[in-house]
Amino acid sequence: MNSTFDAFLRSWPSAPWVLLGLLLAAAVYLRGWLRLHARDPRRWPASKLVTFLLGLAALFVALASPLEPFAALLLQVHMAQHLLLMMVAPPLLWLGAPLFPLLRGLPGPIRTVWVAPLFRSSVLRRCFRTVAHPAPAWLLFTATTWFWHLPPIYDLALGFDGWHVLQHGCFLGAALAFWYPVIRPFPSRPQWSPWLLVPYLILADVQNTILSAVFTFSDRPLYSYYADRPQLGSLSPLEDQAAAGVLMWVPGSIAFLVPLFWIGIQLLYGERSHRKPHSAIPCPPHFDGRISLPVFSEQPDVLRLPLVGRLLRWRFARLAFQLPLTVIAMLMIYDGLRGPQVSPMNLAGVLPWIHWRGFLILSLLALGNVFCLACPFLVPRTLARRWLPQGRSWPRWLRSKWLAVLLLAGFVWAYEALSLWDSPWWTAWIALGYFVAVFVIDGFFRGAAFCKYLCPIGQFNFVQSLMSPLEVAVRDPRICTACRTKDCIRGRDGVPGCELNLFPPRKASNMDCTFCLDCIHACPHDNLGIQTKAPGRELWHDSLRSGIGRFSKRPDLAALIVVLVFGAFTNAAGMVAPVGEWQHELASLLHLGSPALVTSAFYGVGLVVLPTLLVGTAAVLSRWLGQSVESARGLATRFAYALVPIGFGMWLAHYSFHLLGSFESAIPAVQRFAGDLGLATVGDPEWRCACSRPIGDWLTHLEMLALDLGLLFSLYAGYQIARRESEQIAHALKGFAPWALLIVLLFAAGVWIVLQPMQMRGTF
Repeated sequence: MNSTFDAFLRSWPSAPWVLLGLLLAAAVYLRGWLRLHARDPRRWPASKLVTFLLGLAALFVALASPLEPFAALLLQVHMAQHLLLMMVAPPLLWLGAPLFPLLRGLPGPIRTVWVAPLFRSSVLRRCFRTVAHPAPAWLLFTATTWFWHLPPIYDLALGFDGWHVLQHGCFLGAALAFWYPVIRPFPSRPQWSPWLLVPYLILADVQNTILSAVFTFSDRPLYSYYADRPQLGSLSPLEDQAAAGVLMWVPGSIAFLVPLFWIGIQLLYGERSHRKPHSAIPCPPHFDGRISLPVFSEQPDVLRLPLVGRLLRWRFARLAFQLPLTVIAMLMIYDGLRGPQVSPMNLAGVLPWIHWRGFLILSLLALGNVFCLACPFLVPRTLARRWLPQGRSWPRWLRSKWLAVLLLAGFVWAYEALSLWDSPWWTAWIALGYFVAVFVIDGFFRGAAFCKYLCPIGQFNFVQSLMSPLEVAVRDPRICTACRTKDCIRGRDGVPGCELNLFPPRKASNMDCTFCLDCIHACPHDNLGIQTKAPGRELWHDSLRSGIGRFSKRPDLAALIVVLVFGAFTNAAGMVAPVGEWQHELASLLHLGSPALVTSAFYGVGLVVLPTLLVGTAAVLSRWLGQSVESARGLATRFAYALVPIGFGMWLAHYSFHLLGSFESAIPAVQRFAGDLGLATVGDPEWRCACSRPIGDWLTHLEMLALDLGLLFSLYAGYQIARRESEQIAHALKGFAPWALLIVLLFAAGVWIVLQPMQMRGTF
């Protein structure tokens, strides 16, 4: 056994008062809980007892275990102690709803003579209401955290036992105040909106991230106390400090993001409990563990906004968006074919691979499938319908996503294997080929066959827009039921109906919706709008959707999702330094002239072999552990939708990195192109803007946040799918376990990718 670890196990401090106090609190709570549980077992389940005792156990580990003496030797141990006091023990204690059990557990005379007057004190009640409000609680928590981590104050606390005890008491008290608004234990009745908890937890995570970054990236020890202490093993004070920063950063962020995710889900979905009170004590809706307030009393609608709504209602709104992008695409194609074949100097080298991809993923997150709304490739379709004999039906055997899966996988492979990002000429030809394909296919086949069955960009948008907050939806289903003309699907007065055969009352997702607005313009009752929705909710709702069917019956859609999810990680991994070096070393070992063959093999494994192996194994294990009657293929099809959020998080982290890290790269390319056309008014190219710039820590933090949210949302979606697959929660959890492991593995891969040096494509 390691000598340091052996010493740690033997270093139990003498803390009789701490141990006695914790045992006394446990005994009083247990006595009161037993009485309350006997009267109302459903209001006072065993889970409350367990969480409260776990909170006391966390206090014991923090204050009366070997962590206490070793905290004076290692900063990272001291940080672990503080995490237990501030992030673990307080929420567990509040989850036990300790007020009534502790009161009922006290002897009658003490409760009557000593405690009752405190509860009758108006001053104390007023003070408690003030501290329990999110604003004062957040300020108290943040101020306490930062004050006690100031180097002079921290060294003072470590040097004197009295100050150290006061520090721990302040941490625990401030944390109890902070977590009270989040947990809201019975019988709290807050008068503020639960929506305050969203910025409350986000800002708490931000301040925690900033403070932990100070520890992690500091180039000198912050605390002289630890710098002067004898080193344990080969660990230097600076390494110990960095480890403490990481410990504060990652578990601390998880402690804030997990309740933020859960509260956000409850608020967005507006779930209402159907339970009835089980005792004479009235119970507000939020005491049943759910937040039962809907998002809005009336569904918000983009079309009802003053200026934006009028613009989108205009019949030629889509064309007005398409024409500018078509002009930009034509200029990009021209420059790609005729301009300098150096990516940072060419419009075809910077606009599509840095700016368009970044804006695309951000727009999907914030607004929805707005690129398909303004897609420049559809302008030729308008011309084709005038000149070509449109009227053929798309072949029945091709009415699936399988061809799109092949095209998408081929595009992801070609991007790296053929270095499309570094070839403006190839980029221009791909864009030109897109225009020709849309012109020919939609000129001969009716409907939007190219968009629905072929377009790789469209398939990417369809899947990722499942996570967007907007959806074209009906306002009042009763009006649609009474409507006899169904113009939204058939068309009216020269305005076509939905060409993708999505009947709005039964659409129920963004899949296959191009936001063309034709159904909105064709509806004679003004009953369609662009409304807010809960992002990702359709991932686990397996309803019958118009034009799509049921998600569980669409293995082609599941395959498309799997390729996109694993493509996100493979595409990003192909740009990091360790993978690039490995590919070149393997190519040299095999005596290959270029690493193109190795790159192709890498993408073959990442897009075909690894997804098949991991998803297939998860499906088989899920079927076995969950004792499901569904086939492994059926489970793989169903649970594939739970991977969408973690894949979206990786795409968001990757594309945001390039956009935010190389945003200025378009400036010199535009200046150079304008100069070639004789437009000298824009000035000489500022080539310094096309150079690779240092990446700030804030961008890495943003990428990690995208992955964190993707992880939490995928786990939640997978859990919801599992609950719908099995009525017994034990079987559901067992069936979900392999998919949870797969999601965590993808998250770990994403974290590793984000922390590696990545090539800044399209820059010098």
